[in-house]
Amino acid sequence: MSSHPAKQANGSHLAKQAGGSPLAKQAGGSPLAKQASGSPLAKQRLRVWLRLLAAQREMESHLRARLRKRFDCTLPRFDVLSALERHRDGLRMSDLSTKLKVSNGNVTGIIDRLVGDGMVVRASVDGDRRAMRVRLTPAGVIWFGDMAHEHEIWVDELLAGHDAGDLEQLIAQLSRIGEGENDE
Repeated sequence: MSSHPAKQANGSHLAKQAGGSPLAKQAGGSPLAKQASGSPLAKQRLRVWLRLLAAQREMESHLRARLRKRFDCTLPRFDVLSALERHRDGLRMSDLSTKLKVSNGNVTGIIDRLVGDGMVVRASVDGDRRAMRVRLTPAGVIWFGDMAHEHEIWVDELLAGHDAGDLEQLIAQLSRIGEGENDE
């Protein structure tokens, strides 16, 4: 039997054999999950989750295309620039990776291209020869500012069919997702 959690959750017999692993509990081992499984409410929650994913993909696709067309920029580059704009003194590469929840390797490749384009500079960290701090250049600040302004307009256009009340309600509802959950 495999000890890989994903393989353990592939079938109910494997989940039972997993002996109550956290993944087995998340995948349906809790009393609430067993009670809800197959219920109309569980199906409705699944439809909500699928709709959230579809909406996120649709909006992200529009934003990716617009960033690429208007600024020849990818969404990951935009995310890196955004993080650096919020930390004008710069960030260690490891801290940047942590904030963006991506690997150091992914960030390194993006930073290499941004340095080559003159949008970011690297500087060594005092007292740690191996660590590098990255920050926006003045040109990077201006470029990101232009992108961020248009990004806000694009998001506003994508959500233009919703008034302030709709948006406040949506924010409140989405904020409740995961409340009270614990990661075992």
